[in-house]
Order: sequence, then structure tokens, then C-alpha cells
Amino acid sequence: MTSNFQAPILAPYATLAAHSRGRLVPEKPSENRSPYQRDRDRIIHSGAFRKLRNKTQVFVESEGDYYRTRLTHSLEVAQIARSISRSLHLDEDLAETIALSHDLGHTCFGHAGEDGLAAAMENLGGFSHNEQTFRILTKLENRYARFDGLNLTWETLEGIVKHNGPITDLSGLPTLREFNAAWDLELSTFAGPEAQVAALSDDMAYNTHDIDDGHRAGFFTLEDLHDLPLFGASLKKIRALYPNAARERLMYEAVREVIGLMVLDVMQTTQRNLDTLKPKSAEDIRHAPQATVAFSAGMNNNIDQLRDFLHARMYRHARINETCAKARQIVGDLFRFFFTQPEKLPDTWRDAVNACATQPDKARITADYIAGMTDRFAIKQHHKIFNSSINI
Repeated sequence: MTSNFQAPILAPYATLAAHSRGRLVPEKPSENRSPYQRDRDRIIHSGAFRKLRNKTQVFVESEGDYYRTRLTHSLEVAQIARSISRSLHLDEDLAETIALSHDLGHTCFGHAGEDGLAAAMENLGGFSHNEQTFRILTKLENRYARFDGLNLTWETLEGIVKHNGPITDLSGLPTLREFNAAWDLELSTFAGPEAQVAALSDDMAYNTHDIDDGHRAGFFTLEDLHDLPLFGASLKKIRALYPNAARERLMYEAVREVIGLMVLDVMQTTQRNLDTLKPKSAEDIRHAPQATVAFSAGMNNNIDQLRDFLHARMYRHARINETCAKARQIVGDLFRFFFTQPEKLPDTWRDAVNACATQPDKARITADYIAGMTDRFAIKQHHKIFNSSINI
């Protein structure tokens, strides 16, 4: 059966759907969707994606309804990635798919929850949310009769695992190591251009939107941002245009302005890199000596200063530290309870643990269960099991 799907006109260096390396388990092509659109739809319909709505970005759910969650962050990353990909004549659907899935492996309570689970798993194989994302996509989602995972295309999986660039050390990444032995993802090269766009879109989204959320939470004022690169100049210009605007509107306008500046910088820098590299295919970009989609040196410096500001004024604030300590305790307590008493796990998870031959394998299944919890469910379980009064 042939597909009726008509591909848009893309640059020759885009990751062309017609040249996809396919899926590990072969499937008939869709009549009205490209392979990457099909991947995107599988991500959106997955249980792991739905859970992101109740997983912490920076602020836990109890802090308020307007702060970003892992789900809204992922949607914002996808929107930026689509915009950049369209301008560069790349495959928007592939960029969107990678953006939507890049945080699926995050635990409850954000990085604090990950730290708690990593500490509990330190001598049992370790834990990282990037590896967990890959486990979800290739093993843990079990909606389909013919295969475990979502059976995504090679290009989507490659883009997801190389979110932070080429991978040369597979220690602590048992799922990726096993999968890569069966289907080579060419881990030593850069990802395709759409994946590189998704990675930078993640940087743009969380740096600007964490400033927005931090301001809303009262960690700093607009005046505190005046000496920051990008935000200082943007706020000065916006205040001159709208001297009587409410502070919340000024912040929103500044975030829009700064994202626009970052996108323009990526576009201009990437175009210069493309002019130098002259790629004839996505393979040329994968095998380039450095990332092709990139910020300029000046913008990288600006972003580093934004990160430093956020670490000093928000991420390391006593209020955040207190929440993180509670989160680490909840996650650590839950892991130890279920690891030492697997009979208390839900039936499917208990059976999976009992089928394991080694302690590290049993721990990995237990970690899968804990990592899949939302903030709300983890707190509820902790209260139920330990009769605790810990609230976040």
C-alpha cells in the first residue's frame, strides 16, 4: 500500500521523511501522515505525555495554577521548534515530535525528584531522566499488541537520545546500550538538524519562562532584571513604549521580545554555518565537526548570565531548597519501601519485579514505577504509606 501523504518542499539538508530509515518493527505507512507526524501522534496519545501535566517544572502544583508544568514547558518548546524549523525549511513535524518527548522521563518534583531517585539507585545502576525517556519510548509504553514501546522512527529516536549532543560513554545507560546493539543510532555523531533545533528551543523556553515564573513568584522584581543581558534592554524599550502598563504585562512583553531575539540569533548563526558547511543532506549535518544549529558566542554568553541569575535568585533560594529537600525525601522513601516490599506494588509492577533475576533489575523496575508518578500521586502515596504530614 502506498501513502497519499504529500511532503512539503524542504531544504535538501532537512531530515526528509521519504528517506527515513523506518522503524525497528516494520509497519505499513500511513495514508495521510508522514512517519514523523505518526511519531508525534503516538507521543501525544501516550500515558507518559499525559502525566506531564502534573509533573513539576520548577514550581510544584500546590504553588499555584499559573506556573509552568512539564507539559506546558514541552508545548512551549515544540512551538518554538516548529517556528525555527519552518524558517530554516526543515521538517517541522520531526522537530515538534522531539520537542514534545524530550522530558517524558522526568520524575515527579522535577530535578529534585530525579536527584532523590538517583541517590537511591546509586549502587543499583543509577538513574537519569534522559535514559528514562528512552526506556519509556522503547519499553514501558505498552499500548500496542506487536511491540513494546512506541516503535518510533530511527530519526526520532536518534534526535531524542542526542538531545545534549553525541554520546561516547554508555555507562549508566543500559537501555540505550542494549537498543543500540540491535539498531545502531550512530551515537558518536551529532543529531539531525531538527533535533538540534529542538535542543536549542528547550534552552530558549526554560530560561525565559523561568524568569517569568520567578517574577510571578516574587523571587525578584522587574528592577532586578535591569542589569541582565537581553531582559534589561528589552524592559527599557518596552517601558518607554508603554509607561503605564501593569508589571505583569511588561514582563510578558519582555519574554516575547527576548525569545524573539534568541530565535533571530539562532537563525542568523545557523545560516552562516550552513553557508560554510554547504550540506547536501541531513547526513552532512550529522557528520559535521560541530553543531550546525547554534547560538552565536555572544548569545551563549547572555544565556549563561541568565542561568547564573536564576541559580542565584531562584533555584538556590531557601524556599526552593526546602521544597526540594521534601521532594528528595518523598521519592527516596517510596523507592526504598517498594524495593524492599515489592509485594506492595500494583499487580503488573509486582509481577515484573518478581520476574527479574538480579537486584539491579528489580531496582530498575521499581525506579520505573516511581519515576512514572506525578507530584500529586507521589505525595498521596507517601501520606498513605508513612502516615506522614509532609506537604509540598
